[in-house]
Amino acid sequence: MKAVGYKKSLPIESAEALIDFEAAKPEPKGRDIRVAVKAISANPVDYKVRKRAAPPEGEFKILGYDAAGVVDAVGPEVTLFKPGDEVFYAGSILRQGTNSEFHLVDERIVGRKPKALSFAQAAALPLTSITAWELLFDRLGAVPGKSVDPRTLLIIGGAGGVGSILIQLARRLTGLTVVATASRPESRKWCLDLGAHAVVDHATAMKEQIEKLKVPPVGLVASLTNTDQHYKALADIMAPQGKYGLIDDPPDFNAAAFKSKSISIHWESMFTRSSFQTPDMIGQHNLLNDVANLVDKGVVKTTLGENFGTINAANLKRAHALLESGKSRGKIVLEGW
Repeated sequence: MKAVGYKKSLPIESAEALIDFEAAKPEPKGRDIRVAVKAISANPVDYKVRKRAAPPEGEFKILGYDAAGVVDAVGPEVTLFKPGDEVFYAGSILRQGTNSEFHLVDERIVGRKPKALSFAQAAALPLTSITAWELLFDRLGAVPGKSVDPRTLLIIGGAGGVGSILIQLARRLTGLTVVATASRPESRKWCLDLGAHAVVDHATAMKEQIEKLKVPPVGLVASLTNTDQHYKALADIMAPQGKYGLIDDPPDFNAAAFKSKSISIHWESMFTRSSFQTPDMIGQHNLLNDVANLVDKGVVKTTLGENFGTINAANLKRAHALLESGKSRGKIVLEGW
């Protein structure tokens, strides 16, 4: 089968940063399903792993965590899917990735593909949907339902992949006031189009901008990017006894900034369930099915930003480079072989 991977951790400009190669088709065992991959999307975790995790000498590491495709074969313990089912999912960080024609994934972290979407549109959703959902409801404890919630959710980096989903979920499934941050006109418009009540510029002082909005107190913060640059200012902005959630890897982070206000800090990683085989691992299967239902009802829309064409090393290098620049909007998708 065709695949894209790397043998050494190299800058994306290097000719061998990502390589097209042929690999053996994997065989499903246990609760694994084998998916014929139709489309994938790129995420910041792809280039972060590429930079830090070199495979054993002489071997290829295949990246990719988002996919949409068709079940090709199933392991003997599979009960949720059968060959021919159309699915979408974000795989495990501990296994080979989705940048391959066929991919093995545990059925418990796979959902049915939304009927209303193409494979490319569906591939944009899994990783960011899981991250946004778990962050909003499991970590920050937002209350589902449209009853009025007297708090503001501030989303740092609203135009990125996770922010694009989080805005929609918070606006359509909760009573929170949703304020996103964006620093460019096109990013600002993207956030407003997705449903943010207001947008502020994180490149300038946010406290004054938020005060001018006259919104409810900022009780919840989702810090999705550049946490090290913003967390001290956010501690000053937040209401006492609020909840602060983050998903990135800040080189500098001192929790003492939040102590005086008794603000709780919550990390979110959507790979936790699959990495540790948690008892509630099947929650991601259920979550993705809920997202598919919301999409098919028109409540949530795909966050596909750009389609980079065929799945190959050249196009994936372009995707990594754009993600590393920090200037992407929505999700970068590739489809077909």
